[in-house]
Amino acid sequence: MAKRAWLLLALWPVVGLALPKIETWNTANGARVYFVRAPELPMVDLRVAFDAGSARDQTQWGLAGLTNGMLAEGAGGLTAQTLSERFEATGAQFNNSSGREMASVGLRSLTESPYLERAVETLGLVLQKPDFPAEALERQRKLMLTALKQREQDPAAIAEDRFMGVLYQDHPYGSPPHGSAKTLGALKRDDLLAHYRRYYCGRNAVIGLVGDLTRPQAASIAEKLVATLPEGAAAPPLPPALKIVKPIEIHVPYPSSQTHIWAGRAGFARLDPDYFPLYLGNHVLGGGGFISRLYKEVREKRGLSYSVYSYFQPMRVAGPFIAGLQTSFEQADQA
Repeated sequence: MAKRAWLLLALWPVVGLALPKIETWNTANGARVYFVRAPELPMVDLRVAFDAGSARDQTQWGLAGLTNGMLAEGAGGLTAQTLSERFEATGAQFNNSSGREMASVGLRSLTESPYLERAVETLGLVLQKPDFPAEALERQRKLMLTALKQREQDPAAIAEDRFMGVLYQDHPYGSPPHGSAKTLGALKRDDLLAHYRRYYCGRNAVIGLVGDLTRPQAASIAEKLVATLPEGAAAPPLPPALKIVKPIEIHVPYPSSQTHIWAGRAGFARLDPDYFPLYLGNHVLGGGGFISRLYKEVREKRGLSYSVYSYFQPMRVAGPFIAGLQTSFEQADQA
């Protein structure tokens, strides 16, 4: 019995490290494709991501987010309502997002014919033939301005914005993805078109597909999604992150019963050779939830905070390492 238990434990690391087979290739216009066959369910999840996040906004804060948000507001002569109905008719779920580094569109669909073909066709329109209609632009701008006002009333969001702004200063990562009232108000349709034409191209794209597809099916879908996009060029490398030489402490007055505290520094890049050791170390420090050291010291032993955490956000260049908590104003210094 003991020998069997030992054998099971010996095999455990092998089982735990089993990884899916990832097939890779390029489309005709240079988009990089990553495909994992997963036949367990008759579904596919796919995403097309571009190096077109807010790090490419320069002084036009919010440009990447507004451009990405407009993709499904009208494409190929179809209205946003019609596009939505086309996705709904196939049972597909469409999504899009934009962050500091990447802007993307995604789809979850059944792989049964003709539902998948119709969903891919609609997503292809969104990606390759966005209309950027003027009336939808104003609607999307108002939505972003409303979200911006909500952030201004959220102490956690305020802390995040100030932290990233001070940490990265004039570096592209310091640009707020959601923009500002001034910069959002100044953006024109031509600005969105210029951003789209520069960054939404084959050599600046990565396509990921996971699901019940064969390799030929995945290749066909990838080609259809970016077929008419220009080959273009990959976005230029970002500059190195600035190094903070001396500690900086910022206090932001806000009428709240809770004090939000963020502390951190520039961490490491996504391809750093120490990624996994640092990831494991942070799991012990503050990324492991109830078993982390921060949780045990700050919450269990001292009762200073309900939520305390730490995490790395690896990016192309040194992304942030952040430790944070929320506590009462009276306990802020002790926490």
